[in-house]
Amino acid sequence: MASRRMLAHPRSNTYGPIIVGRATPSLPAMMILKDSPQTRQTSAAAIARGGVVAFLTDTFYGLGANPFDKTAVRRINALKGRDGGKPILIVLSDWNEAERFILRRSELFEVVSRRHWPGALTLVAAARECVPEEITAGSGTVGLRLPDDENVRDLVRICGGALTATSANIAGEPPARTAEDVAHYFPTGLDIIIDGGIARDDKPSTVLDVSGATARLIREGKVSSRELQETLRQFGSDF
Repeated sequence: MASRRMLAHPRSNTYGPIIVGRATPSLPAMMILKDSPQTRQTSAAAIARGGVVAFLTDTFYGLGANPFDKTAVRRINALKGRDGGKPILIVLSDWNEAERFILRRSELFEVVSRRHWPGALTLVAAARECVPEEITAGSGTVGLRLPDDENVRDLVRICGGALTATSANIAGEPPARTAEDVAHYFPTGLDIIIDGGIARDDKPSTVLDVSGATARLIREGKVSSRELQETLRQFGSDF
């Protein structure tokens, strides 16, 4: 298992990856790679093989896998130490990718997403039947976000337009704000940690449920409830 000391200054390694942990038949050796176009291509190839990578979103670091790869999503739950009873949010590369996951773009979804995307707002909507239960956790809904970061959207686009982005931490622990934090939580089990630097904010995404006729605030984060209420009032609605 890698020590904390080994991971003290990964960004000083300019010329090659840092290898963390040791490969086993069930767990691959893991690399910390500085974010770059080449790293994103390498990560996309790993995800296409059923891998799991960690990457900096527009909030904290998240665990990325193909959301339609049930085995990879189960692997995320196992790594985090949770039973799969909690939905896993998805980040999108482009606004129109939402159509792959939601039953319909309701007027409420349209108004809020057009106003606050790209941004740190996760919208929960009714899921298409093709969305795996490993993502919805049997809720019939799916949480989507269009990140306010061009590099993140580029990574997601290269990976097929959508990635899981559940927080890169053990269940119940604080979110990872650096690549070193991710490696501390997961010294083995991930294919790649993309080192995107330090998280720029200390707040998670706001989560708003728009699956019904009225909106419901699940979690207030980077996008304030006041901002959302202003948007909803223009729509003639509220929480």
